[in-house]
Amino acid sequence: MAWFYLLMAGLCEIGWVLGLKISQEASTRLLGVVMAVVFIGLSGFLLWLAQREIPIGISYAVWTSIGAAGAFLMGVIFFGETASLGRYLGVLLIIVGVVTLKLAR
Repeated sequence: MAWFYLLMAGLCEIGWVLGLKISQEASTRLLGVVMAVVFIGLSGFLLWLAQREIPIGISYAVWTSIGAAGAFLMGVIFFGETASLGRYLGVLLIIVGVVTLKLAR
């Protein structure tokens, strides 16, 4: 169950970052701020639940990498941010680094 909590915490990381992005527009400012606050609270709570069984170093690395990779992909897909081979390679390196941490345990 701890890994499920950690996965959900990582997905909530993406949610609060998207909330901050949405809040940049005056017409969606309140929605974005509320979204960011709710998702950051959920993300922290779920990370706390996950860390009861998963070591802090692994859980934090997984949590932040899901958030970073997910935010990058959401930016490319929904906000037209530039994507290049180098940026995709960077995201891949984040994921490979986290998998290596997990396997090296």
